[in-house]
Amino acid sequence: MNVDNRLIAVVTGATGGMGRETAALLAAKHGMKVFLMGRNREKGMEAVRYVNDRSGREDAQFIYCDLASLASIKTTAEVLAAACERIDVLVNNAGVVTIRREETEDGFERQLGVNHLGHFVLTGRLLPLLAKSEAGRIVVVSSGAHKIGQMDYDDPQLSKRFTVWGAYGRSKMANIWFTKELARRLARTSITVNALHPGAVSTDIGVNRNTGFGTLVHRVLRPFFLSPEQGSATAVYLATSSDIHRTSGGYYYKQKLAPVTTRAGDAEQASRFWSWSEKVTGFHWPEL
Repeated sequence: MNVDNRLIAVVTGATGGMGRETAALLAAKHGMKVFLMGRNREKGMEAVRYVNDRSGREDAQFIYCDLASLASIKTTAEVLAAACERIDVLVNNAGVVTIRREETEDGFERQLGVNHLGHFVLTGRLLPLLAKSEAGRIVVVSSGAHKIGQMDYDDPQLSKRFTVWGAYGRSKMANIWFTKELARRLARTSITVNALHPGAVSTDIGVNRNTGFGTLVHRVLRPFFLSPEQGSATAVYLATSSDIHRTSGGYYYKQKLAPVTTRAGDAEQASRFWSWSEKVTGFHWPEL
């Protein structure tokens, strides 16, 4: 039970990198009680200590969730419902990149499964808690990589043709479709949802570096990356700024509205993809 009147935030992928910095800034600069979500308990507890040190309080909490498992997501939502009376801010930050094709526990291509489908179901399950906030905010971390995204409904799990950047770009386009369609569905509620491109941030982002390619790319490009704190700036802005209090369905870069591709901005495509997401996950969003 929430014993004071501070805002409550949930950040996925918060055990390191940009997610951890986002959680720390929400706690330290904006006074929020933060739940840090991740699938590595040891790193999760380290992140909790980091956030508590930054905020000067001892109220950050780690919540286990494997976004590659629909069963885990269901359990996590139940744990959160018991732990807090509402959610004011949900930051869908977690993301993975896999050099080779992998599948989630439920048989989804891993990048789409974690980066979109996992968050699709998690957000839907947390919607009743967000609805209890006076002005709930959902922040979706997408990427400029959405520009290369394409969706082939004849090969949705990329079992015939997989490329790392094609799969990643598709998952980031999915984030924007999700944001656009969700904003439409929530238009008559007090909940807003916006997406963002954080820039090139120096984090592990769930990358499997057990290949020469993954290690080389990270080593070569690291000097050009933003720090996690710099990368978290737009996410924190979308979670807190009064400038966008009632703005929904936008895509932001460097704290300003940014354009998306024609495909990513297509409302009909977004609606079709939403229906597909419900079908493959078996999860149908609650009505508000």
